[in-house]
Amino acid sequence: MNKEQQELLDRAYENYLKGDHIKWLNQMEVNTPAGKMNIPIPYTQEEFINKCKTDTEFSEKWGLKIEERELTTVRERKKYDIHFDDLFGEYPDHHETLDKRGVPRKLITITYNDKTIESYGN
Repeated sequence: MNKEQQELLDRAYENYLKGDHIKWLNQMEVNTPAGKMNIPIPYTQEEFINKCKTDTEFSEKWGLKIEERELTTVRERKKYDIHFDDLFGEYPDHHETLDKRGVPRKLITITYNDKTIESYGN
């Protein structure tokens, strides 16, 4: 994930912390003198991001869409390595060649407030 994507995630999380999100919170059971109570606590930023990745309704509510797509073919991956053609055939498994050269296996797309940023990762 790149710096711009992290900034989008930070803004989305800040918005979440300020928003009307009581029904979107974790619950923590605590013992009080009056008995057991469930106290809402906000998701951590990591939990918030994972929830946006896995829960479409939650993601739409907060306007943050995170998609990760595996780059499964050599053709998809090799376009990110301009020297790959020189090495083609160096290894019998061309994905192995790309892995050794650090060519990404994933496309990560983050959209927040109609701004979309793509990056590549492993």
